[in-house]
Amino acid sequence: MAAESTRVIYAAIAANLVIAVTKFIAAGFTGSSAMLSEGIHSLVDTGNGGLMLLGVRRSRRPADAAHPFGYGKELYFWTLIVAIVIFAVGGGISAYEGLLHILSPKPIADPAWNYIVLGIAVVFEGYSFTVAFKAFQAERGKLSIWQSIDQSKDPTTYTVLFEDSAALVGLVVALLGVFFAQFFDNPYFDGGASIVIGIILAAVAVLLAYESKDLLVGEALDPETLKDIRRLAESDPRVESVKNALTMYFGPHTILLAMDLSFRANLSAIEVEESIDRLEENVRSRYPNVKHIFIESESLTPAPKRRVAHG
Repeated sequence: MAAESTRVIYAAIAANLVIAVTKFIAAGFTGSSAMLSEGIHSLVDTGNGGLMLLGVRRSRRPADAAHPFGYGKELYFWTLIVAIVIFAVGGGISAYEGLLHILSPKPIADPAWNYIVLGIAVVFEGYSFTVAFKAFQAERGKLSIWQSIDQSKDPTTYTVLFEDSAALVGLVVALLGVFFAQFFDNPYFDGGASIVIGIILAAVAVLLAYESKDLLVGEALDPETLKDIRRLAESDPRVESVKNALTMYFGPHTILLAMDLSFRANLSAIEVEESIDRLEENVRSRYPNVKHIFIESESLTPAPKRRVAHG
């Protein structure tokens, strides 16, 4: 899935770069505010693809003394940066450009350029969207779209999908703005379309920032998976109960598990060690992404309690 996510990003970068160039050329010939906003939008999306690739690359660095759990959360950090760029640069500049055009309206010159470029943009953007959507579909399985987004711990695919969706909606808005500006001979429609594009980008940015925030703060495994891990522990006849089980994602494929187990009375230290080793092996076999396991054990015995920490 990591290779698939990278392919999605490369496809988005290539499509957005071509689209940005054509949009800026059309904006230069026609003076269209909506087309200029769309050019800014595509340029921002191209840069965001580069930021996502940077995040993917840095998140794959091995753990070291400074970051013993690895660098997986760098991917979430760069996703947040992408959201900020979309909001501030894409949404902000588009809305500002539209406001300027409304305050100082100028008629669109030779709108045929806009229609040609928008048609080309729809083709390239549609290709990028198709690649991202297929990858997203393969990842979400039987979950609904919003359930998949909420439960996904790899933001690369749905970030590109959000950007491409916003781009396609923005193209429709730009097309309508240019058409109505020409049909009614009223340049305010063109400026208004630019403002709407800015609002769309801001909405997408807020959604991405919200999802990134949860991942950066530290999300746990889903309740069903955690229940299954607890069942694995309690299936051992030597385990009396699972007093506590905590999990956290340190990256899309790196999970920390900390458990506090109570063992039955009169067990030897060797027996406790064997049960803990067996549990660790079973958990890693069923859930390979659980890379770090720390178990604190307590034997139920009249003698003083003994605790053994495992990692």
